[in-house]
Amino acid sequence: MSYLVTGLGNIGTEYAGTRHNIGFTVLDVWATLHKTEFTTLRYGSLAQIRYAGKEIWLLKPSTYVNLSGKAVRYWMTEERIAVENIMVVLDDVALPFGKLRLKARGSDGGHNGLKHITMTLGTEEYARLRIGVGDDFPRGYQADYVLSHWTEEEKKELPFICNNAIDALGLFIRQGIERAMNQVNTAKLET
Repeated sequence: MSYLVTGLGNIGTEYAGTRHNIGFTVLDVWATLHKTEFTTLRYGSLAQIRYAGKEIWLLKPSTYVNLSGKAVRYWMTEERIAVENIMVVLDDVALPFGKLRLKARGSDGGHNGLKHITMTLGTEEYARLRIGVGDDFPRGYQADYVLSHWTEEEKKELPFICNNAIDALGLFIRQGIERAMNQVNTAKLET
């Protein structure tokens, strides 16, 4: 059984280390833990790991966040991955910094990456792990905020947040989305 875990983010050095790229950051950490590297392929960078006896494809789309659906659909088809085995990792300004929220399905919540994935796949029936990046921005400046870099204080917390996110992804793969949601969505962030 194969899984496709897609981290949302924008390619390019100017976007590295920004809030909007937390999905890329989590996948980079997970790949490093498994001593594997990403290879640049069609529509993104791909790494393969084995976890809990399953094949996991880690995808960082090269299509920019707003067109992420192209990469997800292509690799889902290429690797014959069922929609119930897809997970999208993304930033969320509606959640406090570091808070995780695992969902089995749902609306895009105003996130353009999810909006494009839903439109491209023709369904909202895919799992997503939202990672809170906070909402410390004046009205009308959300885009500037998510494309800004982490503060020094936030950078210190990122390793813990990434580890918590990887734990949540592991629960999804080992136990399924419903059981994973019960554990992740009621947990307190351990720092």
